[in-house]
Amino acid sequence: MNKDIKKIAIVRLSALGDIVNSSIVLQFIKEFYPHAEISWIVENAFADILKNAKHLDHIHRVDLKRFKKEKKFSLLSEEYKKLKSIAEFDIIIDMQGLIKSAIVSRILGKNTHGFDKHSTRESLAALFYNTASNIAYETNVITRNAKVVSDALGINITDTMIENKEPVFKITKEFELRSDMKNIAFVIGASWESKRYPKEKVAEVCDELGEQCYIIWGNDKEFEDAEWICKHSEYATLAPKLTLDELISFISHMDLLMGNDTGPTHIAWAQNIPSITLLGPTTLRMIGQTPQNISIKSPSHVNILKIDKDDFSIKEIKPEQIISHAKEILCSV
Repeated sequence: MNKDIKKIAIVRLSALGDIVNSSIVLQFIKEFYPHAEISWIVENAFADILKNAKHLDHIHRVDLKRFKKEKKFSLLSEEYKKLKSIAEFDIIIDMQGLIKSAIVSRILGKNTHGFDKHSTRESLAALFYNTASNIAYETNVITRNAKVVSDALGINITDTMIENKEPVFKITKEFELRSDMKNIAFVIGASWESKRYPKEKVAEVCDELGEQCYIIWGNDKEFEDAEWICKHSEYATLAPKLTLDELISFISHMDLLMGNDTGPTHIAWAQNIPSITLLGPTTLRMIGQTPQNISIKSPSHVNILKIDKDDFSIKEIKPEQIISHAKEILCSV
């Protein structure tokens, strides 16, 4: 440990699930550095997920996506000035390992730590760090997060600590749910169509489980599919429209969450809620695994260095597989 460290900056700009997976380090940093101030630099589009993160002192928003979209260099200048205005950190930890996140880290200060050139897809990012961690890119992201923070701060975040973590986020809203049945949420959305489990099979899973199944949706297309599922399963109910804050609280009330490889399934793991993540074109590299947080992978082979977004093999996962695992988990909660 370095007693001189008083102000810590974490750079993890995107995306939702990655930010959730990274947030678990906050409680361990505070355990070793209880008096340190922790700031998080994040893309504006994803900042709200951190509003109720425990042990986080400050959130600093950037809008690099806006510059990418509008191509106005005045916007880039604005972001640079914004970052320089908060650049008073004893150490900056880049948990993302991309060139853009490495540049952001360097703007914030010279004492930067990230992944070395052998440990990230964008090896040039390592040029911007003062010190770096070596860990295979293929390693589970939870382990990678623990490693880069441990090395940066001179601490040891162990597997046992991660297994026994406290819920990452505060619960800000209570929901009245069924008391005579298990409450299950099914997340039907995902960033790619190939990551989405077919709605027909979702309805089948809900019917076979015979418990209260809430269908979580996030946009108009997902709302239509959620309505279809509810019409075709007597046990499926449309989840309410939820803000990010409410989504965290809603998931935290569940006995089980099931769904695609997307932000809400990561939230379940972060909140110590049992979950089943369905994987098609992705792997369990991004998934937090415990006896009650499991994944079911389709038969396809995945090259994590070149993800095939046209891999629709998630359709091959049989409802019987999901139902069997779900019943086993529900018996233990």
